[in-house]
Amino acid sequence: MSAPVYRDPIEDGAADPTVIRREGTNEWWMFYTNRRANAGGEGFSWIHGSPIGVAVSSDDGASWTYKGTVKGLDAPGNDGLNTHWAPEVIFAEGRYHMFLSYIKGVPTHWKVPRTITHFVSDDLENWERVGPLKLSSSNCIDACVFRSPEGIWRMWYKDEGQGSSTWSATSPDMMTWTLEGEVLPGSPEAPPHEGPNVFEMGGFYWLITDEWRGQAVYRSDDTLKWTRQGTIAGEPGEDPLDQKFARHADVVVTGESAVMYYFTHAEWDETKNPSAGPPDARSRATAVHQARLWVEDGVLKCDRNIPLGQPVLAGG
Repeated sequence: MSAPVYRDPIEDGAADPTVIRREGTNEWWMFYTNRRANAGGEGFSWIHGSPIGVAVSSDDGASWTYKGTVKGLDAPGNDGLNTHWAPEVIFAEGRYHMFLSYIKGVPTHWKVPRTITHFVSDDLENWERVGPLKLSSSNCIDACVFRSPEGIWRMWYKDEGQGSSTWSATSPDMMTWTLEGEVLPGSPEAPPHEGPNVFEMGGFYWLITDEWRGQAVYRSDDTLKWTRQGTIAGEPGEDPLDQKFARHADVVVTGESAVMYYFTHAEWDETKNPSAGPPDARSRATAVHQARLWVEDGVLKCDRNIPLGQPVLAGG
């Protein structure tokens, strides 16, 4: 079955998961946007004001335990509640790096500046602020970082200011970043999208994005030129709580296959007036699920129906 593998016990709004092994241990850490599904307030304030939640697994993903929220991520001088979204966490150049989508305050609407802010850590618990990145606009979120075959670090991210398109930047050392350009166009030339995620498996590089109707799939030989293959995880899973589109995913490769972590709005009919968003606390609640990915004849395949309680991250 494809039942949820994790729900946030405080806000019930776990979204945008990213999963990383803690170096030198058997622990896997899940960082996620901790949406305030139960919050009231005007407009879209419930989706803002979110901290970053953490859950930990010591059994290769068979079970997850809530650990709390990440402290110290607010910009200097931004007192009170602020908005933290879509953390990208990666171990590179001897340290952990977090690239956080950050918004000042608790907006009630979408038209506010957003930045991707860089933090570093030696233990995944205590984070030191490096600062915001200068990218293609003042509306950039959803960073993903991967080492390209030529040896440089490359970041893909969503530019909401330019049609919800995917752009990229490069770095030799994870500390200095240079804007590269548009990778995948958005509206009106192509479907708008968010949450890019890049990984290598089966002899190819893969880029998936959330088109709010499943995950769009692109394949590449070099992480520079991408060819679209279609979509995965648009069809419902078997579990009653996994009937909706798979949203904003992260992929952990475990050898010849991979685990895709994604979230769903289990109680929201997302095909009806999606721009208005879920109308109440029940439909705003989200859950994290897992799917198995593999490559067959050069095509990325997906199965949402992984039994719970399995050590799916063994070998990762």
